[in-house]
Amino acid sequence: MAEIIFSLLSAPVSYAVGRIGHVFGGDINGPHHWIYGAVLIIAGASFWYDFWGLLAIFSGGGLFISDFKDFWDLKFYGIDEPGPKRFWGID
Repeated sequence: MAEIIFSLLSAPVSYAVGRIGHVFGGDINGPHHWIYGAVLIIAGASFWYDFWGLLAIFSGGGLFISDFKDFWDLKFYGIDEPGPKRFWGID
């Protein structure tokens, strides 16, 4: 039970990590972090019955959601658009 709770708590932590990366590293020309989230979700789905699989699924979900707008616009690589950076939100 503790493993499930710890895995669930990893989602908001990875969301915060993704937002910090967006705010402070949005001007870096590189892959968008929704890609890392999708890879973690897919890798974790192979081991959904294990602690590490659940941790990968929920951590990947947090990263994926934090950069959902770039996924929606199918942005794979590049810098983020200039403008105000918000920590809480999806942009």
